[in-house]
Amino acid sequence: MSSDLTVLLVEDDPHVQLGCVQALQLAGLRVQAVDSVETARPRIGADHAGIVVTDMRLPGADGLSLVRECQALDAELPVIMITGHGDVSLAVEAMRSGAYDFIPKPFSPEVFVEVVKRALDKRRLTLEVAALRRALGVREGLAGQLVGRSPQIVRVRQMVMEVADTPVDVLIRGETGTGKEVVARALHEHSRRKAAPHVALNCGGLPDNLIDSELFGHEAGAFTGAQKRRIGKIEHAHGGTLFLDELESMPLAVQVKLLRVLQDRMVERLGSNQGQPVDVRVVAATKDDLMQRAREGSFRADLYYRLNVVTIDLPPLRERREDIPLLLEHFMLLAASRYGRPQPAPTTAQLHRLMAHDWPGNVRELRNVAECLVLGVTKEPLLPAASTLPGAPGAAGGGVADDGSEPSGSVAEGASLSERVDAFERGLIADELRRQDHHVTRTAKALRMAKTTLVDKIRKHGLQAGE
Repeated sequence: MSSDLTVLLVEDDPHVQLGCVQALQLAGLRVQAVDSVETARPRIGADHAGIVVTDMRLPGADGLSLVRECQALDAELPVIMITGHGDVSLAVEAMRSGAYDFIPKPFSPEVFVEVVKRALDKRRLTLEVAALRRALGVREGLAGQLVGRSPQIVRVRQMVMEVADTPVDVLIRGETGTGKEVVARALHEHSRRKAAPHVALNCGGLPDNLIDSELFGHEAGAFTGAQKRRIGKIEHAHGGTLFLDELESMPLAVQVKLLRVLQDRMVERLGSNQGQPVDVRVVAATKDDLMQRAREGSFRADLYYRLNVVTIDLPPLRERREDIPLLLEHFMLLAASRYGRPQPAPTTAQLHRLMAHDWPGNVRELRNVAECLVLGVTKEPLLPAASTLPGAPGAAGGGVADDGSEPSGSVAEGASLSERVDAFERGLIADELRRQDHHVTRTAKALRMAKTTLVDKIRKHGLQAGE
């Protein structure tokens, strides 16, 4: 379980040293033995790939001094102290100084190995979490916020970089869970406004009678209960960015006032006749077709045209399936770092299920699945219990197709993750093309994918279409 880490044993008694080395080796553990602190020091560094086991009484520097040195070097490095009968007070001092545990002499090999294994497991987890955090640190900038390599998400990143540092207002369109709030935050953080407030308001999360006050603020006495002046979201965002989520939920009366603010860059608090100048960039997000809403009379067309100068369309996850493995890895890194857990490796059967899923909740749903994977939580039907996974002993079928078969395009188990994903995607598209007599429009509709996206993928995978 912990054989990839090394136990550094510091023991000057040759008989005790030999007994400890043999006990650890019989347990399948790697061990390196030295007879003094002075010899051990050069072998211990930051992120030491193992643990230290040291006797208390040694020639030269003693074990307690080694505990303190290790604590100063790496506070997470487990050090186990071996103590004699008369060293109880020293053992207590060692624990206070940061020792992981102590073992009094005489001790059985079983007890010794058990304590060492616990310390090794703790050390491995510490090192894995540190590695995860370093990996997350590498993913900086926009690519770390809008993760993916698909042409669709690359275009989104390009558009964000093109308009982020301009004063233009932006409309973001996309289904629930596609990352509209992430894009809004990226627009703010990659602009010269990043030092000023980024103020977010969910238009669908407030009652109609409160959104007016939330947006524009009010003066004392403006209405019953308004006991003192309140600065609204627009005024609070002065110099920065105002993010309006679920814009389609904004009442028509408030839309009129927002349009005036966008045109004049002035805001009037409720109960006041005095306008306040505001320098604010508005980023709005919607999951609906606002033009269609305008035709139906539930959204103002003039506000739509005012916000529609720059529009960023976010693709649903089902239209960029090639990004699923990278997003999954990214979210597992985040979850493993947050929960202090090792990052798991999804099985081939799990990847097949994830690649074939329609993802109605989009990226947000995938993030939930990644957290469940890290926590080892069953999440039907995407992450069923191991015994029910396709290909598991006693389970029916070996893939995710309705008939229990695996889609064409399978590759060997030893193939890389990207090769498996490409082969699986190719198989899904090829199978659906055959079912639809190679008709691209019908195939795109069956796969719930934009026709242009499907054409790109057909070309990428070298498939044949009938139109």
